[in-house]
Amino acid sequence: MKLQVKFSLYNAITKIAIIVVLGGIILFSLDNIAFNQLDNRLVKKKNRIIEHLNENEIDSLLNKEQSFTDYNILKEEFIVLTDISDNQKKASATIITEKREIEGDVEVYRILNYKFSYHTNWYNLEIGESMTALSSIKNTIRFYMLMVLFAALIITLMTDYFFSNYLLKPFYTIIDKKINLVNDPTHYNYDNIPTSTDDFKILDNSINSLMRKISTLFALEKQFIANVSHELLTPISVLSTRFENMLNTPDIPEEHENKIYASLKTLNRLKVIINSLLLISKVENNQYLKTEEISLKQEITDIYEDLEDRISDKNLRYDLSITQDFKFLGNKALIHILLNNLINNAIKYNMAGSFINITGETVQHHYKLNISDGGVGMDKELLTNAFDRFKRGNTEENGFGLGLAIVQSIAKFHNIEVEIQSEENKGTSISLIF
Repeated sequence: MKLQVKFSLYNAITKIAIIVVLGGIILFSLDNIAFNQLDNRLVKKKNRIIEHLNENEIDSLLNKEQSFTDYNILKEEFIVLTDISDNQKKASATIITEKREIEGDVEVYRILNYKFSYHTNWYNLEIGESMTALSSIKNTIRFYMLMVLFAALIITLMTDYFFSNYLLKPFYTIIDKKINLVNDPTHYNYDNIPTSTDDFKILDNSINSLMRKISTLFALEKQFIANVSHELLTPISVLSTRFENMLNTPDIPEEHENKIYASLKTLNRLKVIINSLLLISKVENNQYLKTEEISLKQEITDIYEDLEDRISDKNLRYDLSITQDFKFLGNKALIHILLNNLINNAIKYNMAGSFINITGETVQHHYKLNISDGGVGMDKELLTNAFDRFKRGNTEENGFGLGLAIVQSIAKFHNIEVEIQSEENKGTSISLIF
C-alpha cells in the first residue's frame, strides 16, 4: 500500500472518529440544548409581558371565557393569567412539561408558571409553547448538523488527499527517476529533485551516493568480465589446439585417444558456458545497440530452415501461423539468439511425433508471439526458477541451463515481456509480448 494511501486512510479514520464522537455528543445534548433554548424564549416572553403589564391588559386576560385565553390558530403557544389568593410568597418562575387540551386537541406543552403581585393583587401567569415545534426544531438542527459534518468530512478528506499527494510528489519522483527508470548506472542523472522537505533531500542524496558506488562497481564488473573472458578463453583455445595435435600423433594408444576426446569435449562445454555468460553480461550491461529493423516472421523462417532437419528427425508437426509481419527496432543478432533458443528448446524437450505451434496476434495494442509444444513440460518448482541460470529439468538432453536465462536477458534489453506456462508431461507455452 502506498504511503499516500496510508496517510489518507489514517486521516480519514481519525477524522471520522472525531466527527462521530462530536456528532454523538451533539446529538445526545440536542434535547438539553433545545429545552434550554425554549425555556429562554419563555422567560424572555414572561419578562416582556410583566414589563408592559397594565390594568387593561390584566382585565382583558382575566375576562376571557376560555381557559386558554390566548393562543394562535396552530395552537403552538398560549398565555393564561389567573387571579389567585393574596399573601403569596414571591418565588422564581418554574418550568414544567405537561399535556393541555385546547378545543378538544391534546398537545404536550412546555409551560412557564410565574406568581407575581400587581397593585396588591396576586396573579399566576402561564406561558406555554407546544413541544411539536420543539421536535421540528430538533429534527431541523439534527439534519443540518449531519449535513455539515458530512460536508466537512468530504472536504477534509479531499484536501488531505491532495495535500498528501502534493507533499509526497517529490518522493515518488525520486523513486521513479532515481530507481525504477534506471537501467544503466553509467547514464544515471545525479541532479537533485526539487523539494522543500529535508527528509526527501536526504533520501535523494543517499540514493545519489549509492548510485555512484554502484556505477563504480558496474564499471569494474565490465572490466573484470572482459579480462576473465579473455584470460579463460585463451588457455582453453591453447589446450584445444594441443589436444587436437595430440590426436594427429601417429600410433597413439586408443586409451589415450579416448581420454583426449573426453578432454576436448569438456573444454568445448566450458567454452560454451563462458560465451553464454559473457553474452548475458554484455546484454545486461547494455553493450549492444538497438538500431536495426527486425522482421519477426523472417527471423522465425530463417531459424526454421536451420533447424528443419532436427524437426524432421523427431517427426514433429511444425505449424507457423503469423499473418501480420510485425517489425520493430532492436538488435537483430540478439533477437535471433532469443528465438533460436526458444524454438531449439521446443525441439529438444519435445516428444517424438508431437507438435510445435508458433502463432502471432495483436492483443490490446501489443503484439504477442506464442511458441508452444507438446513436450515433457516442467513441474511447478522448475517453472518458478525457469529463468535462473544453470536450472535444468529432468531430461537426458544436453544443456547447461542457460538458454532461458539468455532469453530473459535479451527480452528485458528489448523491453519484451516474457510469460511462460508449462505442465509436466503436457508441454510448454512461452509468450513474447512486444
